[in-house]
Amino acid sequence: MRKILICTLIAILAFSGLAAAQSNAEMTVLDKAAAVEKLLYGTEQTGSLVERAAKIERDMYGRETNDPLITKVDRVYGYLKENSAGMPSFTIKLNAVEWMLSHDIGSQPVKVRLENLERVMFGSVAQGSFDGRLTKLVQLAFPAGQVEVESASIVKDSLVKIKITTPLDSKSNRTGDAVSFQVAEDVYVGGVMVIGKGASGTGKVTKVEPARNFGRDAKLEISFDNIVSIDGTTIETILGEKAKEETKSMAKAAGATVAGLVVLGPIGIVGGAFVQGQDITIPAGTMLYIQTKADSEVYGIKTK
Repeated sequence: MRKILICTLIAILAFSGLAAAQSNAEMTVLDKAAAVEKLLYGTEQTGSLVERAAKIERDMYGRETNDPLITKVDRVYGYLKENSAGMPSFTIKLNAVEWMLSHDIGSQPVKVRLENLERVMFGSVAQGSFDGRLTKLVQLAFPAGQVEVESASIVKDSLVKIKITTPLDSKSNRTGDAVSFQVAEDVYVGGVMVIGKGASGTGKVTKVEPARNFGRDAKLEISFDNIVSIDGTTIETILGEKAKEETKSMAKAAGATVAGLVVLGPIGIVGGAFVQGQDITIPAGTMLYIQTKADSEVYGIKTK
C-alpha cells in the first residue's frame, strides 16, 4: 500500500508575501468610482465619470445630488467601507444580515446579494435604493433594527480554517494562476465575530514542476495571500508553523495519522493522493489552516 503523507500537502504550500494595498490617500476619484462599481455591480461601468457617479448615487440612495463629482464618489466610497462604533458601514451591515440569515458570507456584488436576501425574506426582489432595501433587511434581521459593531484586534498568528475552492493540479496549473478559497469557520475575538464563514480569500500558484522519471515528485507551490474580514478589511495571511501543526492535528482528529493513508473524499482534509513520483492533485473542498501575518484592527459584529 502506497503511503500518502499529509506533511506533503503542507510542504507544497509555500507562501509568498502580499504586496501592500493601495491606500485611500493614493486613490484617484476614478479609482474610487471603479472600486465602488465593482462592489455594487461586479464590474467597472462604462460611460463618462459624471454619468457613472450619477448612476452610483441613484442606485445607492435613490436620488442624485448637485454636489461636486469628487464629493459624490467620496461619500459613497466612505459609506461602503468606513466604520465606527455608532455608524457601521454598508458593507458590514450587508455582511451581518447575510451571516444572520444564512450563516455564510457571499462574495457576489451588492446588487446580487441584496436580491438573493430579498427572495429569502420576502419571496421576491424589492424595489428602491440599495441603502433603503438594506435598511429594511436589517430591521427584520436584528433587534431594534441595529447592527451592533465593535472594534477588535486580530492578533498576529490567529488561526483561520479555510476551504480551497479552486481545483489544483500540477499537470494543468501554471505559475501565476489565481487560487481562490473561503473561510470554513467563523473567527471570533471575544464576543465579536471578525471573520465570517464563507468570506473570500485569494492567492496564486507560485511554482509548478510536473512529475518526472525515476520517481521524482511533482511540485506545486501556492501562496494564500489574504482573506476579507467582516468589515471588508483585507487581512494578510501565511502558512506558518502554527497553521501546519493545526492542520496535522485536524487530520489526526479525522482518524488519520501523518504517515498514514488519507483519502477523505471531495470535502476531506486532503481529499486526494500525494504519491512519490506522481502528479499532485488538490481538489476543491480541501481544508487546511492558515494564520494571520500581522496584527489587524477591524470592526466586527457583537454576538455575545
